[in-house]
Amino acid sequence: MRIGANYLGDGRCEFVVWAPLIRGISLKMVSPPERIIPMEQDRDGHWKRTVSEVYPKMSYLYRLEDEVERPDPASHFQPEGIHGPSQVVDHKEFNWEDEEWKGIQLSEMIIYELHVGTFTPEGTFDAAAARIADLKEMGVSAIEIMPVAQFPGGRNWGYDGTYPFAVQDSYGGPDGLKRLVNESHKRGVAVILDVVYNHLGPEGNYLWNYGPYFTAKYRTQWGEAINFDGAYSNGVRNFFIENALHWFENYHIDALRLDAVHSIVDVSARPFLQGLAERVKKFSEEKGRDFYLIAESDLNDSRVIKRQELGGYGIDAQWCDDFHHAIYTAVTAENRGYYIDFGSIHHLVTSLRDGFVYSGQYSKHRKMNHGNSSKEIPAEQFIIFSQNHDQVGNRMNGERLTSIVSFEALKLMAGMVLLSPYIPLLFMGEEYGEDAPFLYFVSHFDPDLIEAVREGRKEEFKAFGWRDEPPDPQSMDTFIKSKINWHKRVEGRHKVLLHFYKTLIRLRKSIPALSSLDKKSLDVCGLEDKKVILMRRWDSSKDSHAFCLFNFSKRDIRVSTILPATLTETRSRKKLDSANNIWDGPGSSLPDIMPPGKDDVMKGESLVLYVNQGVL
Repeated sequence: MRIGANYLGDGRCEFVVWAPLIRGISLKMVSPPERIIPMEQDRDGHWKRTVSEVYPKMSYLYRLEDEVERPDPASHFQPEGIHGPSQVVDHKEFNWEDEEWKGIQLSEMIIYELHVGTFTPEGTFDAAAARIADLKEMGVSAIEIMPVAQFPGGRNWGYDGTYPFAVQDSYGGPDGLKRLVNESHKRGVAVILDVVYNHLGPEGNYLWNYGPYFTAKYRTQWGEAINFDGAYSNGVRNFFIENALHWFENYHIDALRLDAVHSIVDVSARPFLQGLAERVKKFSEEKGRDFYLIAESDLNDSRVIKRQELGGYGIDAQWCDDFHHAIYTAVTAENRGYYIDFGSIHHLVTSLRDGFVYSGQYSKHRKMNHGNSSKEIPAEQFIIFSQNHDQVGNRMNGERLTSIVSFEALKLMAGMVLLSPYIPLLFMGEEYGEDAPFLYFVSHFDPDLIEAVREGRKEEFKAFGWRDEPPDPQSMDTFIKSKINWHKRVEGRHKVLLHFYKTLIRLRKSIPALSSLDKKSLDVCGLEDKKVILMRRWDSSKDSHAFCLFNFSKRDIRVSTILPATLTETRSRKKLDSANNIWDGPGSSLPDIMPPGKDDVMKGESLVLYVNQGVL
């Protein structure tokens, strides 16, 4: 059932709102002349009315039982913010220029995560669109936009949105988002949108007025859970499934990243995630191209991304936090909070080989056994990263890796991500070593809520032993400090690092052994005492072979002590060495042709890539 205000053209608009327990709803057209129009309810609890003399940009509210007036929970635009009236949007009037766009396969994506408000000085969709050419030139093939559903005020990470269908007014509203997607597609770049189906923000959340969207049966960190498996949950499921289709249909979004699906509580025989995946698959068949769902999941449960015929939910891919924790601790040795479960080279090797590190073992952090096996999950279903908005922004001072590790380690970690058999994700500014923090910021109106957010952040940081006073989330200064600095891309070591990322991406795309995402064409082993990882990848069909060495130790290592004898007999050519002077490294003594000599040394915190055409 389509919900919201569906403009039909010629001054006619269909209004549909789900409110199964309310005894009467009227439509109030706010735009002059003001009108009150009764609506009719069907047996599923949807109130409907097709109204004449309604045009795009007209404002409206719903009057509930002649007592209160509320915005449309499925509003497509809130130009006056979360408490103002909703506005009719004509999605057919936008002049799309992406008719030839057929999308990009997941396995070919190089993803770049960005926050619209801090990605540019202007903090708008149009300003972001002007930067797509730069990202394309770098080698990025997909951008992932943090949530843009209408939230309180003008600055927020987006996870406090209260209108899942409406596009944030301060970013540029519906047309602004469409222009960003249109420009991306014209440049050959896919667009992933982060959406939140596990909760709604507390301020401006009027779903409570309409019906049983929430349930007291379960609680999440945000309060009562969304009602996906109780009485009246059919209407709730329809609301969120229609939301997914709304982004695909009206905004030409290519994929949705589903925030924290582990907080979607659903014990039904046919879970919401499964139903959502089925409907999106059907939509893809109708449109003749693939639209994707990507989960963020803390469960380490392979059922989330297993195909439905194998007993899974059928979600196309998921973020792999285990990889991040493994590579982060391998470099920093940090061991507080959830990092207590990681820290060995073995953990990183396991993630490179399988995906999940924890597949049923005991987790000290959780104080329980955690996860199940992901060995049989294809590599193209995992998205990996060394940084993202969570891992940076949920540090008390929002430090990026640039402020935590050495320049050599930045290159090492970039190489591990981009030369792996998984889909890489970069966080905005990472590619040139942005050193501005990415802090947590909000712009709420309710003083009690503002204070609760401040106290909540302090409580979160206790597990990591951070006791100082964190930056004030409500402060404009906190937001301004989080904006990235584009001018640094052409300065000093920032410029060198950007060139290094471009080179890694070019090699990944051009060498078949690296562009083919296949766990079965992978050998990886680690030397725990030396903190070294050796990774071999190949594509037999194209007679392409790549061999990577990663030295996570700060000490130089004689290569002859770590290479297997079979590899010293090959004659592969060196394609990349992060220690070379061209990358502002300390200088490399490794030869251009493998095997290295007996006394050749690999520098600390470095990587080297050898490639050949022929059997290794």
